[in-house]
Amino acid sequence: QVQLVESGGGLVQAGGSLRLSCAASGRLSSSNVMGWYRQAPGKQRELVVTITSGGSTNYADSVKGRFIISRDNAKNTVYLQMNSLEPEDTAVYYCNAKNIWPVGPLYWGQGTQVTVSS
Repeated sequence: QVQLVESGGGLVQAGGSLRLSCAASGRLSSSNVMGWYRQAPGKQRELVVTITSGGSTNYADSVKGRFIISRDNAKNTVYLQMNSLEPEDTAVYYCNAKNIWPVGPLYWGQGTQVTVSS
């Protein structure tokens, strides 16, 4: 089992910044991928960005150049620095994690609300 706890959401004006954190505990292997997804009201959950334990990243086009993901492998924590926020970024942001080797199931955090006012 892997437990994920997100923090850092909140209300911000358009153009502002927020930093999300996701701390993983439990049986996270040294070879893993963690990431952020988001779900806006009435919409499907969508990819924001993922990062492997080796540092490879995959960003959604909508956040490239504005969001930056990083991770501290010693702390099993990923961070999402969100800059130049837009009202369209308003959503519940979910952290997830999956062991690559040995392969394991996908785990989700409880989500954190990000609201961007215009």
